[in-house]
Amino acid sequence: MDITEISSHITKPDEGAMKRCRKRWDSIAKPLHSLGKLEDLIVKIAGITGSERINLTKKALVCMCADNGVVEEGISQSGQEVTAIVSENMLNGRATSSVMCRHLGADLFAVDVGVACETSLIQKKSGFGTRNMLREPAMSREEAVSAVNAGISMAFELSRKGYCIAATGEMGIGNTATSAVASVLLDRPAEEMTGRGAGLDDQRLRCKIQVITQAVNLHQPDRKDPLDVLSKVGGFDLAALTGFFLGGAAVRLPIVIDGFISGTAALAAMKICPDAVHYMLPSHKSKEPAAGLLLDALGLDACLDCGMSLGEGTGALMLFPLLDTALDVYEKMSTFDEINVEQYVPLG
Repeated sequence: MDITEISSHITKPDEGAMKRCRKRWDSIAKPLHSLGKLEDLIVKIAGITGSERINLTKKALVCMCADNGVVEEGISQSGQEVTAIVSENMLNGRATSSVMCRHLGADLFAVDVGVACETSLIQKKSGFGTRNMLREPAMSREEAVSAVNAGISMAFELSRKGYCIAATGEMGIGNTATSAVASVLLDRPAEEMTGRGAGLDDQRLRCKIQVITQAVNLHQPDRKDPLDVLSKVGGFDLAALTGFFLGGAAVRLPIVIDGFISGTAALAAMKICPDAVHYMLPSHKSKEPAAGLLLDALGLDACLDCGMSLGEGTGALMLFPLLDTALDVYEKMSTFDEINVEQYVPLG
């Protein structure tokens, strides 16, 4: 399935399953809604999967890896060669995300959707890095569609393999410059959207903001057409994540949003198909300045605020143990009836 037909396969969540899940929560012998957002997320997962009997045992992290031509403008602390090095480290267990996946019992899928050299990652490459968006569009519309379709296909592959939930991640030097996409989709100036990424000093941050502003002014992407925005000032990783969110919604697979880049892709997916947001789970609010604005635009509220900005899906992975703990309570705790205590009722 590709982007031309994906929206017709994305439907509303199962309201009946959500009601049954909420009824179960309310029957448990504890104060009503006392686990707050964690209860809400379990209810949301019930709606996504269509059942109040929730299984989250088989977990995945999908990390989209790609290079960005705009690094030619000196907007990153590291050279482009680092993308391939860190991406390969995911496979040999030495990247932050792979260490965390091992600890959490999650499988890591590192996908090459546009690294500037050959890699041993899962191959869904739409090009060898984007072009320099300050000089020309980052990619053609056809290349953007190809990257979105790569993300859609990954969601379908995970569904066929029986995965219950997936976190989103990305790796690509210079990819925080795709704050240009957030700037256009949210209709906000680059200054509000642009952070230090992996750790820019003041001078490089000013350069980065200027590059983003000039690129948007040069290409005039149409904010009503997310594919136009992605192709002109986006990245292959961002486009692939957009497709992954869409594909996850189509196969009813809960997809966890990571930080700023993942959130921007989630917003692009929602702009393509508004119902896709019902299949997204917020994890954390990163320290990138636009993170909160993106969550607000999605109508989602993060569970964690740890000041994280590492990328690779590390923030999204932090939601997994919280969900597992909440699910343990949901499944194993006694009900009011079982302990012969009168059930709480909502007040007010």
